[in-house]
Amino acid sequence: MSDRAIDKIMEDILAGKNRLIQRPEVLDPEYIPKNLPHREQKIADLTMIFRDALTMPGKFSIRAVVFGRTGTGKTVTTMTFGKKLEQKAMETRGMRIKYIHVNCHKHRTLFLILNYLIEKMMLPVSSRGLSSQEMFKIIHEYLEKRNMYLILALDEFDYFVNTASQDDVYFLARVYDELNFLEKRIHYVFIARDFSSLAGLDKSIRDHVLMNTVEFEPYTSAQLRDILKDRAEEAFVPGSVLDEAIDFIADVYGADKGGLGNARLAIETLAQAGIIAEKEGSLVVTREHAKLANARLNPYVAQIRDDIQALDLHQILLLKAIINLTKGGKEDFFSMGRVEEEYQRVCQIYNQQPRRHTQVFEYVKKLRHLGILNTRASGKGMRGRTTLISLALPASMELEAAVEDVLNARLSGKV
Repeated sequence: MSDRAIDKIMEDILAGKNRLIQRPEVLDPEYIPKNLPHREQKIADLTMIFRDALTMPGKFSIRAVVFGRTGTGKTVTTMTFGKKLEQKAMETRGMRIKYIHVNCHKHRTLFLILNYLIEKMMLPVSSRGLSSQEMFKIIHEYLEKRNMYLILALDEFDYFVNTASQDDVYFLARVYDELNFLEKRIHYVFIARDFSSLAGLDKSIRDHVLMNTVEFEPYTSAQLRDILKDRAEEAFVPGSVLDEAIDFIADVYGADKGGLGNARLAIETLAQAGIIAEKEGSLVVTREHAKLANARLNPYVAQIRDDIQALDLHQILLLKAIINLTKGGKEDFFSMGRVEEEYQRVCQIYNQQPRRHTQVFEYVKKLRHLGILNTRASGKGMRGRTTLISLALPASMELEAAVEDVLNARLSGKV
């Protein structure tokens, strides 16, 4: 390739030609969006818990535990709540509240957490040679002098519990029992993935930590659809992400469809789909781009490939039929009737007696459970009610080859 050709390629890319993602930061896991779809109730729950921090300042040290799986919005919701509470306290009561968010995986010890607080609050002291109690007293005295209050959010707190000493966990949970301060100016939000790791704490600590809990459930496909639409509108060229791409990702990850309910993975899949579309020079992000992105990012895809090896003969024949339909046209979803017709044709080719409808439907449910297929009920525009079926993975040469290998093994009786 000549220098001129290389220059042209680089100039086109740097000039933003074929660029679909205008604001990539919106698709970053650390991005705090303007809207938090389907987490309004969690904001309300946290506000109820911390209401007395504003109405009766200094009387109590409030503690809340936020828990739920990865990607359920714990961090972004808590951070949004903290920043909003800062504003409301000042606007409605002239009260100074400072919200500070600490990741316990990064700041792994009590000393590192307190040192981070000193840095964030820009205190003119060195933590070198100080004990945790001395550092805490300095922080508390600073708050008293400025008539401020602190909400300390400890993210990945279950990691801290599992790695820190019991003394450090005890100090954090019961600091006002250890130190004699008339006003209690520090409140806590403990953020954890697994509630059971906190339930195993010593009772003297557990009773203080687990007073108020807010559980974050995995997102459903409908909820993920709303989240993805919001991010697509913020991040992409208007109208460049097709609904079919968003629907596919939402169905793959929706907890009600057998997915993880993980918004973070869903957003990463959308970002990857956009990158794939840009590399192809496409003007839009399609379902096929979403499928390719899912095949690269979904942590279960490798497991799915292994699961194919364990399918029985007629499950493989059915899967081959759906691959044939997918490769044969521009459609992605096929009615149960069309799938059965193609399955019967494939059975005829391989000289196998096709199974009856009830059994085939059980095969579809099995493949859906494994994450190999997506299914949904038919909607408007179709006569009657039927199940619509689609591959959850691209109908790639690799997938087809894997299916052929297993099919040949089954027919030969090797497996």
